[in-house]
Amino acid sequence: MSSDSVLRVLSYNIHKGFALSQRFVLGGIRDGIRQVHADIVFLQEVLGDHKNHQEKIKEWPGPQLEFLADEIWPHYAYGRNAVYSAGHHGNAILSKFPISSFENIDISNNRFERRGILHAVTTWKDAPLHLLCVHLDLTSNGRKIQNERIVQRIQESIPANERLILAGDFNDWRGLATSHFESTLELKEAFQTVHGAHAKTFPSPFPLLTLDRMYTRGFAPLTALCHEGPPWSALSDHLAIESSLRPE
Repeated sequence: MSSDSVLRVLSYNIHKGFALSQRFVLGGIRDGIRQVHADIVFLQEVLGDHKNHQEKIKEWPGPQLEFLADEIWPHYAYGRNAVYSAGHHGNAILSKFPISSFENIDISNNRFERRGILHAVTTWKDAPLHLLCVHLDLTSNGRKIQNERIVQRIQESIPANERLILAGDFNDWRGLATSHFESTLELKEAFQTVHGAHAKTFPSPFPLLTLDRMYTRGFAPLTALCHEGPPWSALSDHLAIESSLRPE
């Protein structure tokens, strides 16, 4: 199978560029995601702007998103979720393919956890490809409500015959979301499809919890990889997950 028939996708909660130790490691995060050579990258906890941290990137005075995307992913979208006096952060999508449109849908349940669905649309193999990046609540009840809003968004806004990838930090350590998305949307979770279980992604130095997922429609996952060990274990508090997808 030729490489242009397979889509390589990465999802990563970058913890605003900080390691679990609170050391600023955005440069290492950029090096890590570049080495994967993904076509599309889903990112959570990206600083859109922060006046106290911006000076730490001496070689790049712009936002984190542009620093991460530089030269590799010419197309990107950002959804601002949490806003505070020093700046804001949210979800982001990097793409090697042009993004024709994007929208950030507020699915927050309270003022302390500001959450959104970043829904971008690109074209792959002459057909629309929908990309949805999320980071859900810490509480079970909050996640249940947000999962329903994700289902509603997909059912109302994406034609049933069009491909989609839903990825991000679902905070779903009990593993309840997958069966719901399978039954309502016929989505496949890449790591579970390939390995029979979700990837353990948190905390990165000694991963125990299965928080990060990649759900697809219109694809057959060929490979699924959780990036463990150095350097990933010393970067964000989460590990990155990657999958190679073949169109069905």
